[in-house]
Amino acid sequence: MANSPTGDSATDRLVRILATFTPTRTVQTATEIGRRSGLPSTTAHRIVNELVDAGLLERDEDRRVRIGMRLWELSTRSSHALRLRQAAMPFMERVQSRVREHTQLAILEQDEALFLERLSSPDSGSNITRVAGRLPLHASSSGLVLLAFGPPDLQERVLSSRLAPLTRATLSDPDTVRRKLAEVRQLGHAIAPGYVEDVSTGIAVPIRDETGRVIAALSAVLPREAESDFAVVELHRAANDIARSLGYRS
Repeated sequence: MANSPTGDSATDRLVRILATFTPTRTVQTATEIGRRSGLPSTTAHRIVNELVDAGLLERDEDRRVRIGMRLWELSTRSSHALRLRQAAMPFMERVQSRVREHTQLAILEQDEALFLERLSSPDSGSNITRVAGRLPLHASSSGLVLLAFGPPDLQERVLSSRLAPLTRATLSDPDTVRRKLAEVRQLGHAIAPGYVEDVSTGIAVPIRDETGRVIAALSAVLPREAESDFAVVELHRAANDIARSLGYRS
């Protein structure tokens, strides 16, 4: 890929353009994309036009830009994440019918918890998680499961970085997080009261492949004062069923 005068490759510039879209920012102008990507306006407009021509981005009647169906189509072909989500959905629906709050599925992606799915009831409590949204590994129940059962180099990398708190209850001291990770490994699940929002408790369990490697985290988000034991049981049962659905045998 050819480099720009600033040293960015064409791939770098493309990724910077696409990364300006977020779960809450789904439509933008080309000028806004240029500003948020840090690219020169002319460069951003040219790349946006090329992506629109290729069907990877789409323009509406107001000349605003959104992710195109062609990009969605390409990204879901042979996708491990899509296969995992499809296998998990029936069992997530079973959990959701019983906890009647929020049920979520997350994977490890670039040292963060990336959420593939979220089911919620109409009268569910507060939950900031969104599909395709991310949370820090140290600050969420799903993240703690992925971190606790992840490779040592992941743990050292995360714990040596700044652990920004999301609430007053978020664990942000590396030694405290290490103790929490040991607890998660011992119990086989993570409970995070008030770590993401003061009013909520996250509960997460691992989903494993046939080697025992953790490939995802299944979680529920309950009101902070809610009893958690029943959710732990339902989540573990669903995690085992998801693994079997994927063809994994312990």
